[in-house]
This record gives sequence, structure tokens and C-alpha cells, in this order.
Amino acid sequence: MLKGKKIVIIGGSSGIGFETAKQILAQEAEVIIASRSEDKLQKAKEQLGARAAAFTLDTTQEEQVQSFFEKVGEFDHLVVSAAETSGGAFLEMDTAQAQQLFENKFWGQYYAAKYGAPKILPNGSITLFSGVVAYKSMVGSSILGAVNAAVSNLGQTLALELAPIRVNIVSPGIIDTPSRNKMPEEARNHFYAAVGEKLPVKRVGRAEDVAQCVLYLIQNSFVTGTVLHVEGGHILT
Repeated sequence: MLKGKKIVIIGGSSGIGFETAKQILAQEAEVIIASRSEDKLQKAKEQLGARAAAFTLDTTQEEQVQSFFEKVGEFDHLVVSAAETSGGAFLEMDTAQAQQLFENKFWGQYYAAKYGAPKILPNGSITLFSGVVAYKSMVGSSILGAVNAAVSNLGQTLALELAPIRVNIVSPGIIDTPSRNKMPEEARNHFYAAVGEKLPVKRVGRAEDVAQCVLYLIQNSFVTGTVLHVEGGHILT
């Protein structure tokens, strides 16, 4: 169904974005990945092969995002999984850190949608990324929860404003990706085990779990304005 299509994945050099690129390429589509890290991009490009192109892109820089889409030209689907996230107690978090969260995750996706939408071909789509803390309040996640909620609302409103382009939102829970590799391995494994034990599915998510949801949203032409929760039942606990 995706054969011959052109898909742009911002954040495609690692984690969920990289896994999504792999699954899309398996359907004989063309993939363009973009990321802030040139080293990660080159490693990802080597693994993905000749049908993948790679661009360095800082989504917090509006002019860079605009220029990127001018280079890319017309394409079929946009996925924006790139975002640096952090948390902390509300009264203790530095305001600059809170503002940076919005710069990275909200404004980055805003710019991508704004400048990407005019390049999307008929029957195309945009997939944005929110997160579980928009729907399940957790101590230390007040700002991230607000950012995620803003992304979800943006996406659902754009589903109306940008129609017939379809716009959907993926809301992942706790996913085992390289984004948590800064944690010591033992602490990280303990965290995943503790979270997984509380979930109905008894494990945390994997990148491929989320990538499958992205492909569903890209391919189902009757789905728009949907927030697709992929969090193992986390919001139920």
C-alpha cells in the first residue's frame, strides 16, 4: 500500500522514528529521515540503505524547517517523532527548561506541520506525537503533560483546517528506546521492570509497537483527528 510513496520522518535517526522508517522501507516506499545529530543520521542511513535519504535538521529553528521542506519538495506522508523531553517538580524546574520543552516538542511539530502541509500530495497525512502524561497526570510531568496536551489539540484542530490532508496523533506510554540511555543500565532496567509490572500487558513498550501504529495511521484513509494511544493500558492504572 505504501509502494512508491515518499514519506518524511523527522526524528528518523533512532528509536521510534528509525523503526518506523524500517517498516516503511519494507513496503518498498521511499523514506527521508531528518534529525539534529549528523552522526546518528549517517549510522541510520547506512542501516536503512539506498532508498533512504538523510538531512540534518534542528526543528526548533523555523527557518531551517522551512528550508528543509523546500529541499524535499512534494511528498505523501509526514511523521514527526523528534523531541527532546525532560521532567521535574513544578516549583523546582527552571523556567528556561520548561520553555525549552515547548520549543523542542510543541514548536518543532508546529513548524513541521506548517511548512510540510503545503508540500503534501493528495491523500497524504501528518502524524504528530503526544504522550501518555497528557492523559495521565504524574508527579514531575506537569510541563511535559501540558506540551503533550497542546500537541494533541493542535493535531485534532489541524485535521479540520488542513482537510483533506489527514492529521493524527500518536500518544505513546513508556517505551524502551535510546532516549533513556543516559540512565545507568541497572537503573533503567529496574525502571522498566517496575513500570511494566503495573501495566495490564506486564511490560513496557518497544519501538516496533509504536511504529506499527504509525503505519496504521498513514495507511488507513478513513482515520483523521484521532489520538492513538499505545501505552499498554497505562492510563487505566
